[in-house]
Amino acid sequence: MSKTSRTRSKTRLSRSLGIALTPKAAKYLEKRPYAPGQHGRTKRKADSDFAVRLREKQRLRAQYGIREAQLRKTFNDAKRMEGLTGENLVELLEMRLDALVLRSGFARTMAQARQMVVHRHILIDGQLVDRPSARVKVGQMIHVRPKSESTEPFQVAAAGGHVDVLPPVPGYLSVELDKLHATLVRRPKRSEVPITCEVQLVVEYYAAR
Repeated sequence: MSKTSRTRSKTRLSRSLGIALTPKAAKYLEKRPYAPGQHGRTKRKADSDFAVRLREKQRLRAQYGIREAQLRKTFNDAKRMEGLTGENLVELLEMRLDALVLRSGFARTMAQARQMVVHRHILIDGQLVDRPSARVKVGQMIHVRPKSESTEPFQVAAAGGHVDVLPPVPGYLSVELDKLHATLVRRPKRSEVPITCEVQLVVEYYAAR
């Protein structure tokens, strides 16, 4: 799939779910805040409880750019933890390496963050990690491989090139953007995580399956 096709696909999905998955999609949503297709502007009949829960699960999955099997596995991990399953679920998703690369401002989108990890540009405590799903532990430092620091994408990031399109750095991260360093200082809290999702509906979706 070409870059243009991927952009169109993300924009269409963003309009369908009612959330901006990329900065470009955010601009489209400002102009066209309705679903794609010929029936996008028409008022729809009330969705069933199942449809509402499914949509919320799709929203969560789309914002992290993960497969269904990955979300299901993370949900099962969250269910085994103490506390509220929904909050645990978001916490675990947010501790993924690709999510933290994005929140730190190293990348502009989740897809770009994932690509940086897969292409072996990112280290955790000095060790190369190429799995976007790798779970970062509290106290660990995420940083860009020295050989990659001088490349254009990371020079743009270090200069604050993505600050205008990203939410503020959340409190669970300590970031030295000019050095391309970020440390997970504590576990994320659901209220701090910049995603749009009613996580209890996601819990209800999986509980009913």
